[in-house]
Amino acid sequence: MQLTKNELLTVKGGGIGLIAGIGAILTFLIGVIDGYLRPLKCN
Repeated sequence: MQLTKNELLTVKGGGIGLIAGIGAILTFLIGVIDGYLRPLKCN
């Protein structure tokens, strides 16, 4: 099945991946900042 040019332009989706990517980056940055400000020794 092939879509026409107009159909391709109206396809919606991909918002979940963008939200998950932003969440992953924020989590990583918070971890780096927390590790820098509050370093803990390994047991």
